[in-house]
Amino acid sequence: MYWKYALKRVLYGLLMYAILVFVFSALFNTVMEQTLRAQIEEQVRSETMRMTNRSAQQMQDYVVVRKAELYSLYRLDRPVSERVLWRTWDTLTFNFGNSTLIRSADGSRSVWRIVSEAIPNTLLLFTVSIFVDIIIGVWLGLKKAQKAGGVLDKSTSVGTMVVFGMPSWWLGMLLIMFFAYTIRIFPSGGLHSTPPPEGIAYFFDLIYHLVLPVLTLVVLGFWGRAFLTRNIVLGILQEDYIMAARARGIPERKILYGHTMRTAAPPIVTMSLLALLASVSGNIVFEGIFSWPGMGNLYWVALQQNDVPVLMGNLAVTTGLYIGGLVILDLIYGLLDPRIKVGGKA
Repeated sequence: MYWKYALKRVLYGLLMYAILVFVFSALFNTVMEQTLRAQIEEQVRSETMRMTNRSAQQMQDYVVVRKAELYSLYRLDRPVSERVLWRTWDTLTFNFGNSTLIRSADGSRSVWRIVSEAIPNTLLLFTVSIFVDIIIGVWLGLKKAQKAGGVLDKSTSVGTMVVFGMPSWWLGMLLIMFFAYTIRIFPSGGLHSTPPPEGIAYFFDLIYHLVLPVLTLVVLGFWGRAFLTRNIVLGILQEDYIMAARARGIPERKILYGHTMRTAAPPIVTMSLLALLASVSGNIVFEGIFSWPGMGNLYWVALQQNDVPVLMGNLAVTTGLYIGGLVILDLIYGLLDPRIKVGGKA
């Protein structure tokens, strides 16, 4: 039964996420504890500086007791295995703590607040670009498959080989040089103008800044998607039931967009969702070039500033989104393709 298949996939996804978070916690444990000890030292030092009515011995006793309290609070006095498991549980419950240096737009040091500001920006950029990419790529792939070996098929196949291998950062820099500095019709980067406009102008300003990075990603992506769609559809067009549909006089458009696309939907959906999931964490170099405040840019800033709590929060959120997307992809694939047994015995 389908619900058994769905439940199994969800449980596998949760188990895999827990294992990966445990691995991240173990890898980052030493660095995070070094940062935490430094924060405790700074906190105790600032507390003692405000104490002017105590003797040197009292101050020393206070430092020892206060450090012991904070070490016990953050479990730094426990065995390593217990500390790693505790940190894993905190991460699984999205209790990321506070950052070391990075702050959110409102000045908060909450890692969750910092990461939640970057997630919508990355999802906006890559979701819009992949949506446009899918529309153009699937349409072009269908046209190529209809007349395989024709002028359109051959010319776009050459274009695929030329464009698909280009680095996104290189093409992005070329488009910035041309559109932002030569003809000056688009901004070179950023999410909004400075200062950002208000009202409906805020929305149009966002679209204005979104055009150039989206254009870069679409130009790089739709060629390969069209080529893969063409190969998938071309194989389906040779199937017996397609020949039978043509023999019955069904219009070619209905055969192409009805019969063929229904069969081709699972691999095309898989290809599209995997591309979206791969971009969830952002692209460090690409977002850096366009000064886009997304997850990739945040990861790079956190790496430069050695802000381990933000790095851990970033990895945990992006990993969770990726595994969740894979689970959803499995569930959709089971619905779209009736040839997949989703439970029971043959």
